[in-house]
Amino acid sequence: MELRAQALHCLAQTDYLDKTKAVAELAEAWASGRCRLDISVTFKVPDNIPGLPSKPNLVSPKDVARRNMRTTEGRAIMIHALAHIEFNAINLALDAVWRFADMPKDYYADWLKVAAEEAYHFTLLNEHLIKLGCSYGDFPAHNSLWEMATRTTDDILARIALVPRTMEARGLDASPALRAKVAQVGDLEAAAILDIILRDEIGHVAIGNHWFNWLCKSRDLEPISTYAALAKQYEAPTPRKPFNHQARLAAGFTEQELAWLENA
Repeated sequence: MELRAQALHCLAQTDYLDKTKAVAELAEAWASGRCRLDISVTFKVPDNIPGLPSKPNLVSPKDVARRNMRTTEGRAIMIHALAHIEFNAINLALDAVWRFADMPKDYYADWLKVAAEEAYHFTLLNEHLIKLGCSYGDFPAHNSLWEMATRTTDDILARIALVPRTMEARGLDASPALRAKVAQVGDLEAAAILDIILRDEIGHVAIGNHWFNWLCKSRDLEPISTYAALAKQYEAPTPRKPFNHQARLAAGFTEQELAWLENA
């Protein structure tokens, strides 16, 4: 069993239960030493990635349903949106493992860890959805996270800069207000799930920051100006204020980066 080939196999799974199970099994196989790593192989890009279930229907972000937290359906729509983000995050982490060759061993171990934790988050959210009378796929969703991944398939530096450090880092900023809203309406189980997700996502963004800075150093690039150039080149969304400074600092952003973001 080879890690990157198996990550590609997991990515191609279309059933979300099969995908989360396969990711958990791969992470266990890697941890137990039953999985080898070949950093040199270059795979032919298959047509069937990422593997997606038949639902949810993917629509423009402006067409995603509104979320009135005071109703059960409104909370379900919000939880569903979060579950969809986590499902995309599983695929993004798996894609980071198989797609990019010739990185250090720790790079692949880090993104496999991220994939396993995103699968756990997805499972928690979907189980909560079921308690609310729904399940993943019941509401439309948008695909902005994966769209950024498709733009950055040819450059690992752009991928790391603009997915974990931009798209996923937005979750660090949004989480506190979202948690407060669900707690206010009495959904303490959802609030507890959001606590777990924020804790782990700080670690995921930290992994993105570590490898972004590693890549910048290996290419003799200055991180802040390099990020600004990549964000412009790939038309990345402008990070939304207010920023969760505490979480972003814990995730490895520097004070200088945060000051630049505030003025961007």
